[in-house]
Amino acid sequence: MNPDIAHSTEDLWVFGYGSLIWRPGFEFVEKAPARLIGAHRALCVFSHVHRGTPERPGLVLGLDFGGACRGVAYRVTGKLRRDTVAYLRAREQVTSVYRETLRSVTLLTEPQRRVDAMVYMIDRGHVQYAGRLDLATQLHLVRQGHGQSGPNREYVLSTVHALEALGLYDRDLHLLAERLRGAHEGVAAHT
Repeated sequence: MNPDIAHSTEDLWVFGYGSLIWRPGFEFVEKAPARLIGAHRALCVFSHVHRGTPERPGLVLGLDFGGACRGVAYRVTGKLRRDTVAYLRAREQVTSVYRETLRSVTLLTEPQRRVDAMVYMIDRGHVQYAGRLDLATQLHLVRQGHGQSGPNREYVLSTVHALEALGLYDRDLHLLAERLRGAHEGVAAHT
């Protein structure tokens, strides 16, 4: 963790690429569509707490190296910066699977502008790093996963729904969501 991130008094930008899009959980004064270059959204983290257990892991998103990722950036006032960082660390760093860092993101507003945002990148050396898994393995893990924050299926479908609301299409996530929905005909797609 980067202690400087919490201790500055300036406003803080936070980049969300998964559940932070549909459930930020902190107060913000500005929200903008954003793009991060040099990392991509991937179901590459075995979830042992929020969407699974060590015995029956789920699968959640991480920012893995290479490519680009569209998401949402939130601006938090300097006054709430410390509390927001503490909240995010408690939520995202339960098992320290991510590296907390500041990265340059482009706010896709008129005009576009670049800001430094707090980002949670995957730690490829962590035991929970899953790497690139085939669709059948992803489907198995998501179907079995259930943790403190609920069913893994709900996490994937909520993320896909939030991406669609932003006009974004993530091929791998959408394909997985299609398979998850197909297995639950008649059940609401977005729980």
